[in-house]
Amino acid sequence: MNDSLYTIDRGNYPIPSYIARCAQLAMCLEVSASPKPGNVDRHDDYEDTRYEHFLASAISMYPAVEEASAKIKGVGRFIRNAVTESVRWQRGGNTHFGAFILLVPLAMAAGEILQDDEPFTIQQLVECAYRIVRNTDTTDSVDFYSCFEVAGVKVNPAEEFDLQNKNVIDELNEKDMSLYKLMDIARGYDIIANEWVTGFKRCALCAETIINGMSGNLNPSKIKADINDVTIYAFLKILSENEDTFISTKYDSQTAIYVSEKAKVIIEEMYNIDKNFNIIVPLINELDKELLEKKINPGSTADIVIAGLFISLLAGVRF
Repeated sequence: MNDSLYTIDRGNYPIPSYIARCAQLAMCLEVSASPKPGNVDRHDDYEDTRYEHFLASAISMYPAVEEASAKIKGVGRFIRNAVTESVRWQRGGNTHFGAFILLVPLAMAAGEILQDDEPFTIQQLVECAYRIVRNTDTTDSVDFYSCFEVAGVKVNPAEEFDLQNKNVIDELNEKDMSLYKLMDIARGYDIIANEWVTGFKRCALCAETIINGMSGNLNPSKIKADINDVTIYAFLKILSENEDTFISTKYDSQTAIYVSEKAKVIIEEMYNIDKNFNIIVPLINELDKELLEKKINPGSTADIVIAGLFISLLAGVRF
């Protein structure tokens, strides 16, 4: 991870407002990026979840993130607040649950380290976010569990604490199960939980990829400094290097690995000196079509890209 210093340009508005707008824009840029294999974008919808649902979700969570960025406690409550606002403003179901799990502690960290308008490094930001999640408690876990019913999320964050068990809240309290401990239990089968307990390293690497891309310093250098192209590249890079656990939960690990291998082939083609991004687009479209037809969506990868975009926007990326 590089140690470059970044400064913010928040204008005449408070820092929480700047942070919340960065989060909104990150979510809008991610869902707008196209072609993005398997996921909703500005050209592709699902039967029940449309592009507009994601936009509504991104706009609606502003007050939750703004409030979170002024606090260092209450991670679970702010995730719940963001989820609640998201479903209040749209009828497309679970659009950004995983993204909120990453954005909330990162926003809280940003509020802490940016309060004096001092330059910061990405390392400082993610280390602060890591400290914040390590200090979560049982109240955060209880608030977090309430999100699942609100958002209609079907996956279980930790197999030991069954959502179908009406006594699950009592169990959380009896075992003093902090939200960090829950994420630690899930780290082996959920990449978002894994980010919490490994210090948000993928989010940071994704941000650095985007920053480098928008600075014209990205390998492969054939990719121009275009926010759409750089976002797609970052998405494919993360997907090629990590098993998307949204896919493995919905289908199986073999399917997730297959998708990662397909993304890796495209990344390798990008590094061919005779290629450029425009020539590679048909390959991306081909994978996009295949995944959409099979209803395979790399949702966890999208969540990490949102977090990466958020960090890069905090760091001053503009387009």
